[in-house]
Formats: sequence, C-alpha cells, structure tokens
Amino acid sequence: MTVVEALERIGRLDPELCAFIEVWPEQALAREPGPGLPLTGRPFAVKGRSGIHSYAARRLIAAGAVAVGSTAVPGPGTQWRTWGLGAHGRTVNPWRADRTPGGSSAGSAVAVAAGMVGLATGSDGAGSVRIPAAWCGVFGLKTTNGLLPSPDRTGLASAGVLTRSAADARAFLRCVLDGYEDVRVGLPVRARWSADLGFARTDPEVESVARAAAERLAAAGTVCLDERPFALLDPRQAWEAVRRGEPSAGAAVRGENDRRLDALFSDTELLLTPATPNRPHGHDGPGELYSTALTWAFNLSGHPAASILAGFTSDGCPVGLQLVTARGTDISLLEMAVAAERGAHIVRPWPSNSPR
Repeated sequence: MTVVEALERIGRLDPELCAFIEVWPEQALAREPGPGLPLTGRPFAVKGRSGIHSYAARRLIAAGAVAVGSTAVPGPGTQWRTWGLGAHGRTVNPWRADRTPGGSSAGSAVAVAAGMVGLATGSDGAGSVRIPAAWCGVFGLKTTNGLLPSPDRTGLASAGVLTRSAADARAFLRCVLDGYEDVRVGLPVRARWSADLGFARTDPEVESVARAAAERLAAAGTVCLDERPFALLDPRQAWEAVRRGEPSAGAAVRGENDRRLDALFSDTELLLTPATPNRPHGHDGPGELYSTALTWAFNLSGHPAASILAGFTSDGCPVGLQLVTARGTDISLLEMAVAAERGAHIVRPWPSNSPR
C-alpha cells in the first residue's frame, strides 16, 4: 500500500469508522525517505496524539515508514477503556457498528482491520493491544515489559503493534529491536491450553471458538496440546494496586503468579487462552464484565503476548486466540503466531467496508 492509497482509504472510510483523531496528508506526501531503507514509503498510523513521539514510531520513521495520522483512544473520563473517540465521533467496530472495537488502541485496530493502513502502533497496559486486535480480527502483539522504552512509570505498559497478520509484524520487530535475529521455531510447539486461567468467566461460545482453533493447531501438527488445567490467581487487585503506585499491596499475588508461570515455561513453550472472556460489547459499556480478565496477568508478569484471529461467534464477532511465551522470547512468539495463523486454517474475510 502506498501513502496515496492509505490517505484515499482514510478519507473514504474514516467518516463512518472514526478511527483517526488526526490525519497528516501534507506532511505524509511531502516526506521523501531515503532509498534503500527497509520500510521506505510504507504508511503507518500511531496510537493517540502523542504516539508520533514514541520510541517505536521514531524507529519506524528512521526505517523509511511514513506516519499518516494518529488513531483514536478513549476520551477523557472514560471508565471502560474499550472504545475510542475519533475526529468524526465514536470509533466503531468495522464488523458490527453497534459494538465497540476494544481499546485503548481502538483506532489502531480499526484502521488496520478496515485496510486504511497495514500497520499501526499501540501500547498495552492491561490488554490495550490484544483486546482490540481480538475484537477487530487482526494480529496484535504486546512486547515483553521493558524490552522497548516506555513512558509508563508503573511498568505495566509495553509497546505493541497491530497488523493484518503475524507475518506483517515482522517488519515492526526488525526495526524496533536492536540485534534482531531470525528465529526458526521447531514444530510441533509444546503448548498448554487454559480457557479461563482458573478465574475468568469466559463466554461459552468465545471459549468454544478459541478452543476449536487450538484443536486445529494440534491437528495440523503446529502444537502438541496439553489440556491439563492451568490456573493463576486473579490479578485484578494486584494490577490495580500497581496502577495506584502501591506495588507492595499486590506483591503476594504477583509473586505466586510469577512462580506458576516460571514453572509452566520450564517445560512448555506456549500458553494458549482466549484473548478476551467476552465478545465485543455495545458502546454503552460491558457492565460488570472485565474484558481484561485474560490479558492483564501478563502485564503484571511482563511476558510477551499476542492475539491472532481464532474465528467468529454466531453473531458475527471476531474471537482472538491469545499466545503467551517466556519473557524475552518476542521473536519466537511472533514466529509461533505466524505458524499458528497458518495452522488454524482460518479463511479470513474482511469487513464489508474494507478493501480486500
């Protein structure tokens, strides 16, 4: 996709989807990145108004990519950070306009799902990349905490990226990681399945779709699936304590979960769960459901995690399959996700308002 094509699609689709806060056509068209750079002329979007100053955005621009605009995030005072507010109004899910796209990287996920850009940056402090990736049917990666510079003082948030496929995210990691080296993953990968991590109230149909994707991976020889129960302690109160600046209040839960995850990854390469316990909710909010229930444990623990498309519920909502690996194994995680997307045999449609 060229910058001109991206700007045309944004102009045509964004008044309906409201994925962008700002679009920068003059700056984007005037930029002339040097020849021979790995991402010369490739358009991308940044999360929020401050996203252009992020470490990841600076590295992408240095590699020749062209920022075309900033994407929608939740408005001020939003309790449930699962939707966005763009220049044209409330950000909508491209699959179902009556549902939220997830958040807080809402606009980034919508921009990628609708084909306005092929890559958008995100940040993930509780699931803010993985949840919108799951609900918009795209790939989303949260990197290992601390792997890339982040302004988040709590240590919960890490840089992330949203793309149409896991393979498309390779360009991101190659540009933002110093000393990137290709990794070959041996198949089948030793994988463990958990529908609820021992505490989440997972929607039965969401669980069924995600489990079916995991079983297809096993049938394809992508993973060797271990379905013995795996449980963590509910991290909600520990996460909230760290967010308040009181890490000692959640230290016991964090310590126990770290112990269980270290034990898991001592003989298992990959943990598989649904990315969210629920399907996309309406714009009035999720009620008492925690969309973050299956994601924020890994913000506390620091593990890299990703969401790939697992399939769809009967009401046409995408479901994400979450992949988690040991700390610092981001490249291996990405390659496992590439293999998983291939092995899951998802016939990937795109929203009706998306260029094919």
